[in-house]
Amino acid sequence: MPFLDYPLVELQAYRPDVREPADFDEFWAATLAEHSVKDPSSAISMTPSRSTLHVIDAWDVTFPGFGSQVIHARYTRPAGVTEQLPIIVEFVGYGGGRGLVEEHLTWAASGLAHLIVDTRGQGTRWSGGGDTGDTADTDASGGGFMTRGIRSPHTYYYRRVFTDAAHALQIARLLPGVDPTRVIPTGGSQGGAIALAASALDGNAAGFMANVPFLCNFERAIGLTAAYPYQEIVDYLSVKRDDIGLVFNTLSYFDCVNFAKRIVAPGLFSVGLMDETTPPSTGFAARNWCRGETAMEVYPFNGHEGGGPYQVRKQIKWVRDLLGYSA
Repeated sequence: MPFLDYPLVELQAYRPDVREPADFDEFWAATLAEHSVKDPSSAISMTPSRSTLHVIDAWDVTFPGFGSQVIHARYTRPAGVTEQLPIIVEFVGYGGGRGLVEEHLTWAASGLAHLIVDTRGQGTRWSGGGDTGDTADTDASGGGFMTRGIRSPHTYYYRRVFTDAAHALQIARLLPGVDPTRVIPTGGSQGGAIALAASALDGNAAGFMANVPFLCNFERAIGLTAAYPYQEIVDYLSVKRDDIGLVFNTLSYFDCVNFAKRIVAPGLFSVGLMDETTPPSTGFAARNWCRGETAMEVYPFNGHEGGGPYQVRKQIKWVRDLLGYSA
């Protein structure tokens, strides 16, 4: 695959003036107020997970998300450790779910607590799947999730997803054995975008990590790549020709560059310079607008897989350095 984006020196300075609605903050404050978790400590359900493991403890967790819909997650931590631990809250890529216990061992194995969260309506495309539905009634949309309710920010799919994510950070602080001052959201692709939104909406994360983040700088991404899932929006607009203004107005409320502008926590990003799914300029756009101290790991000859296991190693070190923590 070719290099499809700006040269690295230009990417490092890329800070686009993305469309931002005047009522962005009011919209999200009203959304969170309308869909707050009542008595969150009693809203959590935990049951032991099915697992073949002996050195990691695991629980299936549910909590109320947008509209009080039940969201499924999984909580893991090193077996037998009783001290309060920092927690990594992980959001997953497009189409996936929290999967099986055996799929997500890195963070508990490195000595931290870990909560991995389903994305509503997703979980049947790869991995061990998920179990969280999405009951919203919206207008006709294309295949996938990118155009569900896209004619209005109030009905758009990611309004529900980002609200769920903000709830997840709140719930993570209340899990047994968690240090509530050391919560770090993370994810790759869609999960990286959700981590950015959750960090901004929550406002109290100790840090965040976003690998090859999706849902950033929509107007550039949609015009630059023909890859899915962005192509779902192109497909929609190729039929719904009169909806262009409505669609891009809606997307401005969910552009993670606008969330990045509001993040003051430290962060770690990554991009692949040959990424046709989330073009590197869109990840740099989010990073370069962050208000806190951030680092960007660049993988010149990788696509959407980014750094893979190499990035995992860097994330573990980054978290330990940030928190002054060693297992």
